[in-house]
Amino acid sequence: MTADLPDRIRLPLDFDAEALAADLAAFGEQDWTRHFVRDNYEGAWAALPLRAAVGETHPTRMIGVLPFEHDFADTPLLDRAPAIRAALGRFQCPLKSARLMRLGAGARIREHVDPELDAGAGRARLHVPLTTNPDVIFLLAGTRVEMAPGSTWYLRLTEPHAVSNDGAGDRVHLVIDAVVDDWLGGMLRAAA
Repeated sequence: MTADLPDRIRLPLDFDAEALAADLAAFGEQDWTRHFVRDNYEGAWAALPLRAAVGETHPTRMIGVLPFEHDFADTPLLDRAPAIRAALGRFQCPLKSARLMRLGAGARIREHVDPELDAGAGRARLHVPLTTNPDVIFLLAGTRVEMAPGSTWYLRLTEPHAVSNDGAGDRVHLVIDAVVDDWLGGMLRAAA
């Protein structure tokens, strides 16, 4: 059972942050899509789809994750990112979407909640920072979560959360929506 888990858990999955960040060079500005919920942020917030709903081709719908979508597949963009592909391969649970999420310097994501992103409901959102800086403030339920590059975090985003990037560089996370199966549920419970 995962219903009694804390709202943040650092998982025992670490990745080579330099290799992950090096994959970013394979992408140009044209590969990124501005986040579609424009009321939720100010500044530059964009996403790049690495896994998306099967058959989806519209860039905005490829970066969105609807709860009724069940079948997901790698996008052609993932072929340009061998370190990220290898990292995704280490997750032994079903993966729904996988996106790179880039928050530009000086940008802010306003406080909001993401319905159904609770391991207790069977769906977990995992964050793997690729690039960050000490001036990125990620607040979850009013408390800061500090995530080092290459670390893996479960965040229960049904709780209010907000992010500000007061640093000079972009903050980029690999954001994965995964199905909580026995493997991921066991890892979450053990890490909690």
